[in-house]
Amino acid sequence: MTAERYDVAVIGGGPAGLAAALWLARYLHKVVVIDSGDPRNWETRGINGYLGHQGIRSPELRALGRAECESFGVSFVDGLVDTALNETGELFAVSLHDGSAIEARRILLAIGIKDVHPDIPGLDRCYGETVHVCPDCDGYETRDKKTVVIGKGRKAVGMALALMTWTRAIVICTNGEKPDMDEELLNQLKALNVPVLDAPIECVVSEAGEIRHIDLKEGMSLDCERLYFAIGQYPADDLGAQLGCSRDEMGRLVIDDRNRTSVMNVFAAGDIAPGPQMALAAAAGGAISAMAIHSSLVPDARKLPDAAPAQKTPDESVKKSPSQSPAKKKSANQSPAKR
Repeated sequence: MTAERYDVAVIGGGPAGLAAALWLARYLHKVVVIDSGDPRNWETRGINGYLGHQGIRSPELRALGRAECESFGVSFVDGLVDTALNETGELFAVSLHDGSAIEARRILLAIGIKDVHPDIPGLDRCYGETVHVCPDCDGYETRDKKTVVIGKGRKAVGMALALMTWTRAIVICTNGEKPDMDEELLNQLKALNVPVLDAPIECVVSEAGEIRHIDLKEGMSLDCERLYFAIGQYPADDLGAQLGCSRDEMGRLVIDDRNRTSVMNVFAAGDIAPGPQMALAAAAGGAISAMAIHSSLVPDARKLPDAAPAQKTPDESVKKSPSQSPAKKKSANQSPAKR
């Protein structure tokens, strides 16, 4: 099978991938977006803080983005990428799960991350509605709500402290695990009147997506209007590892200020890279990536040469300013009595 060749293959069709594809198409590059159709925030009630689209649902934002990209000639492939191999440093071979293949001169990984969900009956019925993972994105809607944070250690404490911008009615539940909090953290929570419960959670009770209360196995029932969990995250797939990109301790791809990874001609944007996990930030990262990718594709003949260093004349190279002369320095070091 002959592989279709593109200038850029964008893997991931969220805000980062779509923004990058749009900009790259406007730079007149041949672009394909490969999307698995399984985004992290598909179930969310709405994307908050996205300028001009406050509260828009993820499927609607993606549909609008795809339509804009297609109007500029971007191609879309709905499917899963099995492998992405760097064949020559200038050409990547991308194999899809259905057996099809794509070749590209540049790769943008906008694959995102996944959250580790606690295994609690009933939680999935209100995930994205009144159960969340991001205080920055959904904290405003948590104003003065009775809120439970599920997690342990510094992650849970950090989540609780972040949510105190909007509510003080917070309880941390470790769901049967040890709190894993040192005395300093426990004292900080105590001072802020945030209790820590370690009883296992039996179920989450909700009605039409609205969480009502949490039942614990010790017979306790907690009134709850919002629930957040801070368990862990992991890359949506292993393409970064396949390509040999450097990763941090969480598995995210390390990038520079132009969104270049450690592997030449491989770029990354969105939640798969360190930084704020916001749709707006992901879209911005996609645009930044597109500009860097375009620059890398421009032939040297069309690039402005580096400016030559300023040349000094022989007289200028040895000439000293009055402030640099030994006499002046000596005068400057004299005490007031000697001046």
